[in-house]
This record gives sequence, C-alpha cells and structure tokens, in this order.
Amino acid sequence: MSAAVRVAPNAAKRATSLLRTIQFTHPPSCPCHSNPGYHNNSPPPTSLVARAKALSPSRHYATPSSADAKEYAFEMAASSIRFGPGVTKEVGMDFKNMGAKRVCVVTDKTVDKLAAMNQVREGLAREGINFEVYSDVHVEPKDYSIKDAIAWVRPYKPDAFLAVGGGSVIDTAKLMNLYNAYPDADFLDFVNAPLGKGLPIDKALTPLIAVPTTAGTGSETTGTAIFDLVSKRAKTGVAHRNLKPTLGICDPLNTSTMPASVKAASGLDVLCHSLESWTAIPYHERTPRPTNPILRPAYQGANPISDVFSFHALRRTVKYLPRSVRDPDDLEAQSEMLLAATLAGVGFGNAGVHLCHGMSYPISGQNPGYRHTGYENLPSPLIPHGVSVAVSAPAVFRFTAASNPERHLEAAEAFGVDVSNVKRESAGEVLAEALTRFLADLGDQPKGLRDLGFGAGDIEALVEGTIPQKRVLMLAPGLDADLEREKDQLRRLFEDAMTH
Repeated sequence: MSAAVRVAPNAAKRATSLLRTIQFTHPPSCPCHSNPGYHNNSPPPTSLVARAKALSPSRHYATPSSADAKEYAFEMAASSIRFGPGVTKEVGMDFKNMGAKRVCVVTDKTVDKLAAMNQVREGLAREGINFEVYSDVHVEPKDYSIKDAIAWVRPYKPDAFLAVGGGSVIDTAKLMNLYNAYPDADFLDFVNAPLGKGLPIDKALTPLIAVPTTAGTGSETTGTAIFDLVSKRAKTGVAHRNLKPTLGICDPLNTSTMPASVKAASGLDVLCHSLESWTAIPYHERTPRPTNPILRPAYQGANPISDVFSFHALRRTVKYLPRSVRDPDDLEAQSEMLLAATLAGVGFGNAGVHLCHGMSYPISGQNPGYRHTGYENLPSPLIPHGVSVAVSAPAVFRFTAASNPERHLEAAEAFGVDVSNVKRESAGEVLAEALTRFLADLGDQPKGLRDLGFGAGDIEALVEGTIPQKRVLMLAPGLDADLEREKDQLRRLFEDAMTH
C-alpha cells in the first residue's frame, strides 16, 4: 500500500473532526447549520459534508444564470492588520519596503494637527519617501468633496496612498485610489446600484495603507467606501474587495485623544456592525448566485467565519465601550475598542449589515437640523453616523428576531441578560430592551428619531430614502421582497423608532 493511501484515512478523520467542530461550536453558531428553521425556509442539510455535496459546483454552478438560484459559497477577504501602541512610526518603512516613490497622504484638517500625522510625517521623511498631503476631507463626505479630492490627486500621480483619520478619511482615500486608476470612468460607474451602475472593479489598485484615528468604522479592513449623493439626499457608496486597504495600521495611541462624544458615536457603529452582521441572512440564502466570481458581492450574508469576528466584537463592545466613554485614561478600554472596531470590520466586511445601516442613510441625509453633543463646532448640522445607525436599533432587532430567535437571544446574553427562561417569541423584545438600556447608560444619546427632530410627517421621505439601499436591505431578515409590502414594513420600523 502506498504512503498516500496509508495517510488518507487519518486525513479524512481530521477533516471530519474539523467540520464537526465548526458545525457545533457554540457560541458563535452558524445560522445555516445550528438552526434549520432560520428564516422559516426549508431545512438545509444538517452537516457541512452533506451541504457541500448538495451544493457542489458540478451540480449547480454549470447553469447559474437563474435569478432564483441561491448562493452556494462565501469568500473571506480582509486587509492585513498590524495592531499595537506606537506602530504608526513604522509606516515610512512600509512604503520603503514596497518601493513607493510618491505617496499621497489623505487626512482632514483636525487630524492633520494631531500626533498621528506628526508620526506619519516623521516616519516618511526618515525613510526619504516623497509625499504630498491632502487635508480637505469632509466629515461624512459628499459626492462633491470626493470629486474635489479625485481632481486634486490625478495630476500628482502617486504610486501609493496613506489614509490617516476616521472612516470619512479612509473612505475618501479609497475612492481617490479607485478613480485615479480609472481616469476615464464616470463617477457613477462603480457606485452601488440602483443609484449608480455598480460595475465591478476589474483590476488591482495602487497600495493603500490606512491608519484609523477613531474606533468605529472598521474601514481599514473593508472594501467599502460611503458618501452622500447630495442630489438624491441619500447615502450610497462603492463596495468591492479590490477597494480594501493593503494594510491597516491600528495604533491605540491614535484613538486615545478622541472626545467622549466621538468615542460613543464611533462605538455605536461598532455595536451595530456586530449585531447586523451576526443577524444577517445566511450566505446560502442570498440571491442571485453570481455568474462569475468577480460579481460575488463583498456583503455576502452571515457565514461561519464572519460569525466568529462579529460575535467577538459584540462582546468586547458591550464590555469596553461604556468604560472608554467614561474614563479617557482607561487605556485598556481604548485599545480594546479599537480592536473591536477592527474585528467588527472583518465580520461585517464579509457578511454585511442590514436595516440599521439602510435606515441610517436617509436619517443622516435628511437631517432636519440636529447637532449632536460634542459636534457643535462643525460648520453644518450633523447626525454622527454611529448615532444615526443606533437610533433605530431597538426597533430593528425587535423586528428581525422572528427570523432566528436563538441568535437574537445569544446577542441579548452578550449584554448580560439571563435568557435561560426567555421564550423564543420574546427574543426581539428582550434584545430591544437590552439595547435601550445600553444606549441610555452611555448618556447623551437620542431616545428615538423624535429627539433628532423627525416627526410622523417625515416617515414617507425616510422610507423612500431607504429603498435604494438594496445592497444592505437584501441581507435584512424578514424584509418582504414585494416593494409595497417592504415599504409598509419600513414605515412601521420608522414609526417604532420614533421613541425607544
């Protein structure tokens, strides 16, 4: 008997053991394996081996053109991450190692004056790297501010990008990189459908290193860039794996100086990234199945790998966000929140988000004039992204719980709720109450849309602003596929979100 044949049985046993470990690990559990009733669909095969046979490419992928064909695979994509206090100083060496000659540094006016940018300038100069700084990034960027940044960078012709700032800065740098590589593209070519054409990015982009200075968006790990499309009064963006940074440098020293209000708002984004990706529809329920791998979306639905990152980020956020907001000298909490933001970025960057984010885009885009505590010095009214996302969270998870009560109860347990005697039909209410208490304990958070200045007369416009967010709505459990019924569900959600 050959050596290959002798080894095969042991290898098969190890593979089977690994599959069983993945299948039965709890928590976090996988929606497609741990809960056959997920979404009230017909039960999937109960083992990964059976599922692999049932969904093998040889049986299904030969004719994937049907719009009703469900997905059978998921992909894992994330930026390389370097984490540690003081790692910002290494960025000059990184560019030297990759042979970069002309680096475009992207930041905003506030961050440009902080220690992070001092570290960047010193590090680049020390290694003899030529660079130019673009510091006109807008907080919550608009399409016109993105276009200004693109016009600025094209004559410079950089061979690498460095983003230093929060999600607005990193997202702007991603789009500068994208449109610099496609000089003849129309601005809407890559923007998510239906507001844009949603074309795939079919070539590699210039290296981009991201240095986050807030603990929230996780943009240093994802292929997503978000902005306001002013003419439509809606948020949209571009999403593709090729957009993700080459490297995320996560330095807790860069987030330690955030004001408490910014820490809270940023942390609420992490919270909803975690919860939404944890409760998104399972990847194998997403339709249509792509006809080519390049068309497989970055947001795929919950899967066994995203679950690990999302649930771990949720638990860290619940534990450390209140501490980081209360005590600016709690360096452990500041560091743990930056790590949670990055973990959640990997989770939602592959699974996606759903209703909280879909509803948040018109909430921020149609702001009736609200200025959040700690953001009063900005030139125009602003609902911070994390606030616009979290304000609907109790209503959202009260609604989505029927799709998978067990998963919502596990989330409630992460908030410290004893769920041992809670009935499955009460899962949504229990999680909504836990979220409401958590938001109240953070302090200075709106207790619903009314506190932001919205009223019943605004609901129809909010619904119409949510409908175009197909990229995330398609991942929302329990949302009806019929447009009119979907609108009715969204109306009720916005009504429920008026007050907690």
